[in-house]
Amino acid sequence: MHIRPAMVAAGRTRFGEHYEKEPETLIEEAWLKASAETSIERKDLEACYLSDYFLPITNKLGLEEGFLSELTELHVPMEVTRSFSSALSNACNAINAGRYDMVLVGGIEKMTDRWDKIRDDLMLLEDPWSYYAGCTPEANHELLLRAYTKKYGISGGDLEKLYIALAQISVKNHLHATKNEYAQYQRKITVENVLNARKEARKLLGLYDYAPVSDGAAILVLTSDKVAKSFTDKPVHVLGSSSATDFLTFPAREDLTHFVVSKLAMTNALKMAGVSLSDLHLVELYDQSTVMEMVSLEDLGFLEAGKAWRSIYESCQNYDGFYNVDGKPLYVNMNGGLKADGNPLGATGGAQVFELFKQLRGEACDRQVKSDEELKHGCMLEIEGFGTKGYVYIFGSD
Repeated sequence: MHIRPAMVAAGRTRFGEHYEKEPETLIEEAWLKASAETSIERKDLEACYLSDYFLPITNKLGLEEGFLSELTELHVPMEVTRSFSSALSNACNAINAGRYDMVLVGGIEKMTDRWDKIRDDLMLLEDPWSYYAGCTPEANHELLLRAYTKKYGISGGDLEKLYIALAQISVKNHLHATKNEYAQYQRKITVENVLNARKEARKLLGLYDYAPVSDGAAILVLTSDKVAKSFTDKPVHVLGSSSATDFLTFPAREDLTHFVVSKLAMTNALKMAGVSLSDLHLVELYDQSTVMEMVSLEDLGFLEAGKAWRSIYESCQNYDGFYNVDGKPLYVNMNGGLKADGNPLGATGGAQVFELFKQLRGEACDRQVKSDEELKHGCMLEIEGFGTKGYVYIFGSD
């Protein structure tokens, strides 16, 4: 990139059930936390990019741009996308093109305001054809798991270890969330809790295998590299980014065991950033289910296809805060992931970026990565739908 986009401030709300708070209250709370880190004011913003999936449905907000203009008292260019990563992509392109020097990227969702219908909304978002066949938002995750175990011939004792490894992912993410003041669930769970929930549901995956329904907001301020130096001596740069798209209908895809969008986006993002996979020790994965975290480790190239569960199982026997990958630590979902941090769709990617921003600046408090090697790079994966669209970003502190 000719002009490197740089993050100079980030803020977010706690994720959870915020029935008592309007969307404008949440997004303002996130903005105030971000602006408090620098001397940036609303009048300094040249453009805004906002993400949400369901605000027109959950809160009857038709033109979200007008909602944001009213809230910020600005008349600058504003655009709305679905995911936070999509909003960030538009912002990066604008900075890169030299059109703006400072933009706001925000994400907001109030999913619990439509609690009785939100599962229908989620299923239509993921796969409308499966929805009309009677599918649920959880069904594709179990289909992915069944296809995975069949393709790689996992059975007997190995299959039992795989199921335990998936439970360990949930336990690990809940453990990380206990150190995250913004997380929806700040409590520990056990492998037994996960396994018992599966027994109660009489399914391969249970309550503790899935991310929750959440409300929340996240904000970041993106500037050009030159402008960033005026506001902070610790900017975090967007070194590489990419996205890819696949069929909407999951059963129609050629491979039901992996997300091709993640593979393609990672390959292109690494090439753009000019770094190698071995340079990445910190990653935020889109774990809408424990299966998705396991598969994403393979899709991004960190672990061999069909064998990620082995590394997870072995690393979590005596968990030291990371997965052991070929003798090197890989820190995954230090904020608790979607599973424990929460999953307010339009703001979810913002929480992932927020975590990487804080980690790369050494400001993640008790959850700060303590590695023998200097932490210079971080990576995030955000997915729209069920592997229909994938975004990968690589950030750097230098």
